[in-house]
Amino acid sequence: DEKYYQSKMCNEFGGDMEYVLFDKTRVDCLTKEYAIEVDFAKKWAEGIGQSLYYAEVTGKKPAIGVISGDGDEKYLDRIRRVGDKFGIKIIVLEK
Repeated sequence: DEKYYQSKMCNEFGGDMEYVLFDKTRVDCLTKEYAIEVDFAKKWAEGIGQSLYYAEVTGKKPAIGVISGDGDEKYLDRIRRVGDKFGIKIIVLEK
């Protein structure tokens, strides 16, 4: 369940979970430095888009908490490639 990983990670970073924005979208975890989207690795492209949007709206840096397990390496490669290019912090959350 995504919420389990979201809660665990956000507590570790001392962030606010489900931070509601002006347009009623929700940042999974908002910290002093990062707007973090938490998604399973196979949803890598969606996570990238959401993290960039949330960062733009909040003025924070973009980050993605990627829930990853066996067989997800191809998704991690993709998200790291884009993350490196656009300055998105990648946090790997092992299943």
